[in-house]
Amino acid sequence: MTVSALSADPLWPRAGSWPEVAGEDWIDVVLLGVPAFRTSLSPTGAHATPAAVRDALQRYSPTLMGPPPVDLEQALRIADAGDIADPDGPDGEGRVRERVREMAAQAGLIVALGGDNSITYAVAQGADASGLITLDAHFDLRDGVSNGSPVRRLVDDGLDPQRIVQVGIADFANSAAYAHRAADLGITVITQDDLRRRGIADVVAEALEVAGAGGSEVHLDIDVDVCDRSVAPGCPASVPGGLQGWELRALVRGVASDPRVRSADIVEVDATADTPDGRTVRLAALCVLELLAGRATT
Repeated sequence: MTVSALSADPLWPRAGSWPEVAGEDWIDVVLLGVPAFRTSLSPTGAHATPAAVRDALQRYSPTLMGPPPVDLEQALRIADAGDIADPDGPDGEGRVRERVREMAAQAGLIVALGGDNSITYAVAQGADASGLITLDAHFDLRDGVSNGSPVRRLVDDGLDPQRIVQVGIADFANSAAYAHRAADLGITVITQDDLRRRGIADVVAEALEVAGAGGSEVHLDIDVDVCDRSVAPGCPASVPGGLQGWELRALVRGVASDPRVRSADIVEVDATADTPDGRTVRLAALCVLELLAGRATT
């Protein structure tokens, strides 16, 4: 994807050219790159993804069709806080927490561009989230420290598992042991079959009710490998039969429309393994725009 090849039209603005964070003025939405990759269970080039998503954003306009049409860049103050250097390991996670905590003091919504799913742990803690919604094919309840363990690590550190909702859990992508672990902890699990049977609006309403109980601040984990492999080939763990791109986008916008959602991450996209048309990175960029759309309608 070569941004320089894109046409220029003063009446067709492009998304993504957002200013750097400066001063202490209030920001509605801030992007933060968290290019973690070193503890991934599968080889990944996910550290290249934040830059690729920023490039892909320029393929889209910041406009909701309405009616009437809404220019998100007019409706929201958006900024980019750059990338956190070397976010892996205990020291790196400490830098992530500190930077997210700083941003939370001056931004309504923090959008962390991963990187692998390990970033959910430090980003959610930095945002002081007491509720968690995951859009993910996997439980992420593994032992140890990896991109397969952030939910378990958050629970171990005190996050109430009864305030966790996992949407999109897939057949044949998890073990019975981790399914039993989720059930024993009291995590609310909504499988892909449940989602399709019930519909997106109903599932979003339940997820927000559970994770945001009592007005709690909620973190949204968007693991793009919840999608079908045809639309997310750049996700190492995506499988045939997952969600369609429109389903993921509708879920993201629906959840982000609630003001209790103060932080989100977009993870598990390996920009170096994407198809030549960049479809996985483009979907991740659209998830950024859906977060903005949800915030603009809050």
